[in-house]
Amino acid sequence: MPIVAQSTETTDWVSRFADEVIEESERRAPGKPVVVASGLSPSGPIHLGNLREVMTPHLVADEIRRRGYQVRHLISWDDYDRYRKVPAGVPGVDETWAEHIGKPLTSVPAPKGSPYPNWAEHFKAAMVESLAELGVEFDGISQTEQYTSGVYREQILHAMRHRADIDAILAQYRTKKAPAKKQQQKPVDEAELGAAEGSGAAAEDDGSSGSAGYFPYKPYCGNCEKDLTTVTSYDDDSTELTYSCTSCGFSETVRLNEFNRGKLVWKVDWPMRWAYEGVVFEPSGVDHSSPGSSFQVGGQIVGIFGGKQPIGPMYAFVGISGMAKMSSSKGGVPTPADALKIMEPQLLRWLYARRRPNQSFKVAFDQEIQRLYDEWDRLEAKVADGSVLPADAAAHSRAVRTASGELPRTPRPLPYRTLASVADITAGHEDQALRILSDLDPANPLTSLDEARPRYDKAEAWINTHVPADQRTIVRDEPDTELLKSLDEQARESLRLLLDGLADNWSLDGLTHLVYGVPKVQAGFSPDATPKELPAEIKTAQRTFFALLYQLLVSRDTGPRLPTLLLAVGQERVRTLLGE
Repeated sequence: MPIVAQSTETTDWVSRFADEVIEESERRAPGKPVVVASGLSPSGPIHLGNLREVMTPHLVADEIRRRGYQVRHLISWDDYDRYRKVPAGVPGVDETWAEHIGKPLTSVPAPKGSPYPNWAEHFKAAMVESLAELGVEFDGISQTEQYTSGVYREQILHAMRHRADIDAILAQYRTKKAPAKKQQQKPVDEAELGAAEGSGAAAEDDGSSGSAGYFPYKPYCGNCEKDLTTVTSYDDDSTELTYSCTSCGFSETVRLNEFNRGKLVWKVDWPMRWAYEGVVFEPSGVDHSSPGSSFQVGGQIVGIFGGKQPIGPMYAFVGISGMAKMSSSKGGVPTPADALKIMEPQLLRWLYARRRPNQSFKVAFDQEIQRLYDEWDRLEAKVADGSVLPADAAAHSRAVRTASGELPRTPRPLPYRTLASVADITAGHEDQALRILSDLDPANPLTSLDEARPRYDKAEAWINTHVPADQRTIVRDEPDTELLKSLDEQARESLRLLLDGLADNWSLDGLTHLVYGVPKVQAGFSPDATPKELPAEIKTAQRTFFALLYQLLVSRDTGPRLPTLLLAVGQERVRTLLGE
């Protein structure tokens, strides 16, 4: 076999789980592919909290593949779940969709204008596209196809024969629920995104209702297609089942060994699949940690199907910042596709890889994304020069490549905040953007915007969709003559020093040195003096000087980084606006 266990002293959480999963897989199914699993319900937009349900096993599966093992990462699309409610803020959907509540997700019409045949396929498609961009390899399983083709027939009949055993397990957890506490609604940009109980089945009953006793199976009505049904009788020998629908009044008698229009209730369905697929690793959200939750109960019910509960770390919520500024998905929550519009897949992978599953983290849609990119670029520099710590190196490796190879990357990864500033100032004029970016490093100029893509496109998308209009940068057309006339001699001298140095310092580094150096020179210090060599007042003088430049250039006290702004405005126009 191709592996030696990794040392837990020097490796990251992914390697440690990989060690455990490989060992457990060899114990359960020696010589067979390792099976890890995720479950997603396409009941609406699949958000960044749900992505943790996929990224956690993906990263572990990818580590196992890197070691030479065969791995199957299953994603069960819970598209045979019932349609529970009409989600807010979905374009092309109105209150008439409420008439479909109770039907399988694949029997609900897609939003108006969608090219997809049903509700489930519409929301599944966006996630599949995002997972491809993220480099996630998986085997997708449609639960609609599994159930309606009779794949689980024997498992259903087995569950019905053992309904008393299942009922006894569930009965341990059936207690009178305390009244729900009223929770204060968090604003969208502070929200935490978790996965719903059991891939979206928190509110599903466990099948215990009905005067005929307990049944772990729910038929979908043959008339209205809804699951508002009650099993009224069942015969184990003939598998004859009678049900009635409380929605439309329809009832019928069928033979369960031939009937494919129904499913096991969630708390039985999940452990059945663990046993059927031989799942060794599947994480679950924090909502599974309480007594009676799907993962806890499933650990007991899985034995009825002859299987074992997977190794399953609990994963924490994913927070978001800045979502309130989004122009799309109003009333909704951000999806992986939303994140991938403004950040490269490597950065998004890194956010999930660098934190243990039980640690929460935030995905930034506000100004914080610039700081995250700065942190990422510093990590890349450390990897390049060999100074990176082992755990950070592991997280970086998992972000930039999979066992199949390296993810596509930006050839010239210029600083994100610089690209965002340029995109802001140029407002879609690519020739202007190329001119500015070429001036950043005159010794090695950019020859095409394609060299800065896709990072440039992500930064431009962030500016256009997440920066409010009143924070966008608009360069003045004419000099502010009133302000220029009102300046004292010291302010005029600071502008002269800047203008005198423009030609010799027309690059990003040169202009950075120049704008920070002017206040130093005015105070009698060398422009190369370090902060330790300078009195505290110099910082105040620098802030005053910067504010003056912003006012003269963009009529505000703040704006993009001044060196970038100067390059964007262009030397001739800068001279005009500064009153030369």
